[in-house]
Amino acid sequence: MHHPGPPRFLATGERTELAPRDPNPDGAYAWRIADAPPDSEATVGDGPVTGFTPDVPGRYLLGLDAPDGDHLLTVRAFPASYEGVDVAGGSGTAIRDRDADDAPRDYAAQGRHEGVGRPRVRVDASVAFDGDAAGAGEHAGEAVFTAVPSPNPESSLDADDLTVTFVVDDRDVADAVAAGRTNPRDALRTSEDGRELRVPLDAVPDRLRVHAVAVARDPGEDPRVSVADAAAVERAAGDRAAADEAGGSEAVRVPDAPDFETVRLNDPPEWTREASVYEVFVRTFADADEGEAFDAIAERIPRIADLGVDTLWLTPVLGHDGKPHGYNIVDFFDTAEDLGEREDFEALVETAHDHGMRVLFDFVANHTAREHEWFRDAYQNPESPYRDRYEWQESGEPGTYFDWELIANLNHANLDVRRFLLDVVDEWAPLVDGFRCDMAWAVPDSFWRELRDRVKDVDREFLLMDETIPYIPGFHEGMFDVHFDATLYFQLRQIGRGAAPAESVLDAVGQRAEIGFPDHAEFLQYIENHDETRYRVECGDAAAAAAGAAIMTLPGVPMVYAGQEIGQRGRRDAIAWDHAREEVRERYERLLAVRRDHPALGPAGDLSRVDYHVASGDLSEEPVVASGDAHPDDVVAFRRRDGDDDLVVVLNFAPVDASVAVDLDHGERDLVTGEDCLVEDGEGTERIRVDEVAVVPVAGE
Repeated sequence: MHHPGPPRFLATGERTELAPRDPNPDGAYAWRIADAPPDSEATVGDGPVTGFTPDVPGRYLLGLDAPDGDHLLTVRAFPASYEGVDVAGGSGTAIRDRDADDAPRDYAAQGRHEGVGRPRVRVDASVAFDGDAAGAGEHAGEAVFTAVPSPNPESSLDADDLTVTFVVDDRDVADAVAAGRTNPRDALRTSEDGRELRVPLDAVPDRLRVHAVAVARDPGEDPRVSVADAAAVERAAGDRAAADEAGGSEAVRVPDAPDFETVRLNDPPEWTREASVYEVFVRTFADADEGEAFDAIAERIPRIADLGVDTLWLTPVLGHDGKPHGYNIVDFFDTAEDLGEREDFEALVETAHDHGMRVLFDFVANHTAREHEWFRDAYQNPESPYRDRYEWQESGEPGTYFDWELIANLNHANLDVRRFLLDVVDEWAPLVDGFRCDMAWAVPDSFWRELRDRVKDVDREFLLMDETIPYIPGFHEGMFDVHFDATLYFQLRQIGRGAAPAESVLDAVGQRAEIGFPDHAEFLQYIENHDETRYRVECGDAAAAAAGAAIMTLPGVPMVYAGQEIGQRGRRDAIAWDHAREEVRERYERLLAVRRDHPALGPAGDLSRVDYHVASGDLSEEPVVASGDAHPDDVVAFRRRDGDDDLVVVLNFAPVDASVAVDLDHGERDLVTGEDCLVEDGEGTERIRVDEVAVVPVAGE
C-alpha cells in the first residue's frame, strides 16, 4: 500500500515530509489538500515526495493519488511553539541544518530549554463487552482506547488540566469501509473527560490503530503538545501460539466471540528491559587475517557472553571504500571482503544466538561512499541517470556534513533512493534482531516511520535504535525504540573532568522527561564508543570506574564498548587482549550480574533522589567534612525501586574511598562486592564506605 502512514500532529509553521510508502519509482503520485481550516492557505508541492506546513490550527486532510488508489492522511495542527523546547518539533531539521564545523562535543551537550516543556501521554487499548457476552458475538463489544496524560515535570498544571486529542488511523478507516464495515470515525464515542475513545467491534477491521496527544496550556505559555502515542486492537489470525508470544501484546478472548489482541505500538521490545549492549568495532576487535574477521569475532562470542551482556552491536559489515570504520558503503547488499563472506556473517549471527545474544546491524541510510557506482557515474555528469539520487551543493560537490569528504548525502526525495533503501532493509532485517540507525538525525522522519511499520509488521520484537545527537523526543513517535543518550554521556564526562558535580548525573536523566520523552522511551547509556576518546584516557581510572557503574545503575540500557571492560586506552586500535586488566573485567561482570538480578536497576525501575552526606576517608575527623581528594561533589547517592526490589546506589568519582551517610534505613552488604560496607564516623553515624560504587538494599518500611 502506498498510503503515507500514520496521522501527523504538528505545530503551525512546522514542516512534515510526505512520501508514498513502498514506492514504485515508475509510478505516478500526486498530492492535494482535500480539506483544511477555512483560513488556511497551506499548499503541497508537485513531487511524489513533498513537504507540508500547516499555517493555522485545525484539522487538515491531505490526499495522495497513487497507482493503488486514493489515500487520505489526517494532520492535526496546534497553535504551539516549540522554540527552545525541542528540535523543530521532533523532525530533526535543525540538526540536519547545523553548521558543518560544529564539534561533536558541542552538540552532545543539549542546552537547557526555556519555558515549560512538553507534556506526555500513554495510550492503552482493551476490549470490553456489555453484560453476558457469551453467544452475543462481536456486536456486543467495543474496542476501548484510554489516554493517560501527564504534565511536564516543570509544569504547574495537574493531569486534570490537560486535554487529549485522538485520531483514528486513516489506513484503518479505509480498510473498514472497504470491508463493508461502519466507518470507525462515524461509530466512535468519547468519554466526557475526553480520556477514552470507544469503537464498536463490528466497525473494527483487521487492525484499528488510534493515536493521541496530550495538550497543555500553562499560564503565560503557548500550548505544548506531547509526543504522540498509539495503541491498536487487532483481530487475531493464524497461529494463536505465535500470537501469544508476540511481545508488547495481550490476547483478549471472549466465549463465542472473535479473538482480539491489543498492542501498544510505541513500546520498545520487551527484551530491552533487561538488555545490555556490547559494541564491536569489527575491523580491530579480533586479530584476524584478511577475510577472516567474522570467524575471529565468532570465536570470541563465548567470552563476550560470559561478561554478562546479551546484545551485540556490530559496526558496519557491508562493502566499503577501504576506510577502516566501514561507514562509507559501496555495496549495500554484500559483506565486506576484508571481513569475510556473507555465509561467515550469518554464521557469526547464529553463534551469537546460540549463546543467548541478539545482534544489531548498523544500518546506514544517509549516504553512500563516493566510490559507490551511482556516485562515480553522477559526479560532474548532469546527464547521469543517478544524478538526482544525491544532494548537490552549488559548488558541484555533493551534500555532506562536517569534514566528511568521502561520503555523499542521498536525496531521500527521490523514489529510486527510497526503493533502494527499503530493499536494503528487506535484505538484512530477517537475519538480525534490530538496527542501530546511523545518523538518524540526517534522514527524514517519513522514512523512519515507514521502516518501523515495515519491520514491526513482521516482528514486533525487532529493535530500532537511533543515533541522534542530541536526542529528539519526537523520534519516539512511531520511529525508534531506544535513543542514544549523549546528554548523559556528556554529563558523565563533565563529572569525570571535575567540571560538574556528581549529582548532576541525576539532572541529565531527569532531562529526558523535561524535554518531552514519554515514560516508555528507553535510552542507550554509554561512556565511550568508536567515535569517542576512551573515558579513562580523558578522566582517569577512578572516574572511569564510577562512570561505568553509573550506566549500569541508572535507568536505561547500558552499553560496553569492546575493550572498555579490560581497560583499553586506544579508541579504534586493535584490542590488547593479552594485556587485559582482569580486575576491570571482573568489576563489569559483577555490575552486570547485579543489574540482571535486580529489576530496580532496569529501565522500568523508579529513580529518586535521597539526602546524603559525604565524609572524607578519615572518619576520626570532627566535625565530619570532606577533605583531601574526597569532595562532596565527587559523590552522588540515589534510590532505585521496582516493587519489593528497593536499593540505594552510591557512586564515587574520586580516586580515594568516600564514606557516605544516606538518609534511608538500609542494609550493610554491598551487592556488587558481596561484602559489608558499613563504617562509623567519629560521631557514631553509620556510613556506606564506597570505592567506585556501592549498591545496598533499602530496609523494609
